Amino acid sequence: MEEHAAVEWLDTLDLDRPVLIAAFRGWNDAGDAASFSAQHLASVWGAERFATIDPEEFYDFQAVRPQVRLVGGATRQIDWPSNEFFGAKLLGTPHDVVVLVGTEPNLRWKTFSRLITHVADRSSVELVITLGALLADVPHSRPTHITGTAGDEELIERLHLQRSRYEGPTGIVGVLHDTFARAGVPSASLWAAVPHYLSVTPNPKAALALVNKAVELIQAPADVSDLEAATRVYEEKVDEIVSSDEDIRGYVRLLEERADERDREEQIDLTDLPSGDTIAAELEDFLRNREP
Repeated sequence: MEEHAAVEWLDTLDLDRPVLIAAFRGWNDAGDAASFSAQHLASVWGAERFATIDPEEFYDFQAVRPQVRLVGGATRQIDWPSNEFFGAKLLGTPHDVVVLVGTEPNLRWKTFSRLITHVADRSSVELVITLGALLADVPHSRPTHITGTAGDEELIERLHLQRSRYEGPTGIVGVLHDTFARAGVPSASLWAAVPHYLSVTPNPKAALALVNKAVELIQAPADVSDLEAATRVYEEKVDEIVSSDEDIRGYVRLLEERADERDREEQIDLTDLPSGDTIAAELEDFLRNREP
């Protein structure tokens, strides 16, 4: 099969200088927070599905099994591991968006990443933002910590991100950033820290934090009222569970003390931090001044 033949084009969208926001189910998606946040953005922006990647060449179906469901109570339908691209025009904002909601593949990661850069190139994507979530020793009762990293030195400086210093096993997100870097497309990564002692999925609190940071970065408002309501219910339910078990309650208190201590050690004068408008303006200036 010709490599690009694995991409099925469902529609042609006329998008203006789009930003690609991508999230993948699997290793990069603790609490389903990353994929949930990407799905939420595609939904509230009214994004249209315009392309998919054929899963046949990229998955071990004994490891990532397709799901069978009943449609209308009678017809059986198989849902395969999906990688779907959605596009939306955002009036009054500097950029339109492409949202990729995918599943981390088992096989041929380099080919898979090249297919995504192919779709991005045909869509004239100017910037890539990936969303991820990881399990961490953090309490559910504190604000979700978001880490932003990038590989491009100028992008790091302009958007006040960090250069990733992680060394070790990586997921499809890490491979994808490397592929886009080789293609000359700037990219950044946002990661949410999810409490490791909670198996609740999806985690709406972490998803809300990722959505808020992403829309701040690209200056594109999104309705988060549903996520805020889900977060309130989530916090109430988790508080109820924690309060009913003395051992869990004591462990959460320990995590809270550690988190508060880290916050005190890392406390900065907030007047020195750039506003959301400043970050967005610097991003726009960065993209405008890049060489073609």
